[in-house]
Amino acid sequence: MSVAFENPSPWRRVLPWFRDFDGPLVVAVLLLAGAGMLTMYSSGYDHGTRFQDHGRNMLIAAGIMMLVAQIPPQRLLSLAVPLYTLGLALLIAVAIFGITKKGARRWINLGITIQPSEIMKIAMPLMLAWWFQKREGQLRPLDFAAAGLLLAMPIALIVRQPDLGTAILVLSAGLSVIFFAGLSWKWVLPPAALGAALMVSLIVFEPRLCADGVRWPVLHDYQQQRICTLLDPSRDPLGKGFHTIQGMIAIGSGGLSGKGFMQGTQTHLEFIPERTTDFIFAAYSEEFGLLGNLALIAAFIFLVLRGLMIAMDAPTLFSRLLAGSITLIFFTYAFVNMGMVMGILPVVGVPLPFISYGGTAMVTLGMGLGILMSIAKSKRLVQS
Repeated sequence: MSVAFENPSPWRRVLPWFRDFDGPLVVAVLLLAGAGMLTMYSSGYDHGTRFQDHGRNMLIAAGIMMLVAQIPPQRLLSLAVPLYTLGLALLIAVAIFGITKKGARRWINLGITIQPSEIMKIAMPLMLAWWFQKREGQLRPLDFAAAGLLLAMPIALIVRQPDLGTAILVLSAGLSVIFFAGLSWKWVLPPAALGAALMVSLIVFEPRLCADGVRWPVLHDYQQQRICTLLDPSRDPLGKGFHTIQGMIAIGSGGLSGKGFMQGTQTHLEFIPERTTDFIFAAYSEEFGLLGNLALIAAFIFLVLRGLMIAMDAPTLFSRLLAGSITLIFFTYAFVNMGMVMGILPVVGVPLPFISYGGTAMVTLGMGLGILMSIAKSKRLVQS
């Protein structure tokens, strides 16, 4: 008697990889990816191979997302300590014998050149979520202090490189885990009030603080110049303030509905610096206007809200903390990038998710999305 074995088609073999993906999250990502490809074509079609490379980076990020989504949260829990330890060791190695480019020591050669601070964008929320999972049901103030120490060590090394943009992202990821873990408001409000008071003081005393010859402690000279340029870009309109001024001009010139696709004069006459990376939001705003900006912001809000819903429905404390922190990384990326282009935040090296060109950042975003997909899948498996 002959026996027939079914040979599944390639599609049926691949389908299980997509079956448990979170639909609304996929829709949000596809909308942003589409906007990113459209904007990159306009701003980067005459900028070497930026458009093709951006598409390649998105495909790599999609592949990483699919792979990470297959890793259950329990496995992610076991990877937290090794990944954090590896990232911290590499940051120490960078401080000792790292590669220096343009005055910053951020890279290390391990056969290939890598930037270890990027690892911490994922390793930090993993580590702190692991810590609070282990302390569940018995949290004390000392446990929050220990979490603060785990956060402070890599932040200090990243700031020392110096890399303020990455430090802000890692810090926000870590603080969000600590906050979601149940940090009392009495520890949150005083630093927030102090920060608000410092900002008001900077605005009021800007002429004195930013006068020639005045040096601020702690900050590097270029960081001080960025803050002073934020407060008054006209101090150096052809130098440090050029980026901010041109970004605001491009956004304003877009008007309500924009100048139209491929019609941005500030963009294509190369007045916008870094038009395919940090300042791509200015190029997008010029061509699609206020209505386009509102649509883009709505897509980011949808992504963030969906991520927070996944966090709320996650089955374990570790999953909830990790999903909430990863979601706020996307929020921080978008808020800081748009804020610096609009002139309300200092210029730091933070890309706009899915829109800006950049391979390393795209890989990090792919890993973050994969983690969210994994947590969403685990919730459905528990329910079934």
